[in-house]
Amino acid sequence: MRNYEVAYIVDPDVDEEGLEELEGKVTGWIDAAGGKIGEIDRWGKRRLAYPINKKNEGYYIFIQAEMPTDAPIAIERDMSLNEELIRFMVTLQETT
Repeated sequence: MRNYEVAYIVDPDVDEEGLEELEGKVTGWIDAAGGKIGEIDRWGKRRLAYPINKKNEGYYIFIQAEMPTDAPIAIERDMSLNEELIRFMVTLQETT
């Protein structure tokens, strides 16, 4: 098990209820892949550095999780199929 950060940006047109539902889906995908959820950091609605799909804003969410090494592939596959996500990234956290 290694430590990862799952970062994603949600379409600004999604309402508060939709955000909670989407967060539940992402944490469910992490659990299904054998991971353990750590800290969830919600930055809220922020301006994007450049327009993506004609959107200038998005909801930023970061999840710290401990997962097996094959889990990020499955999570990225599931995230790529969701149209509410503008961008996403799963990165390996360095251990000290």
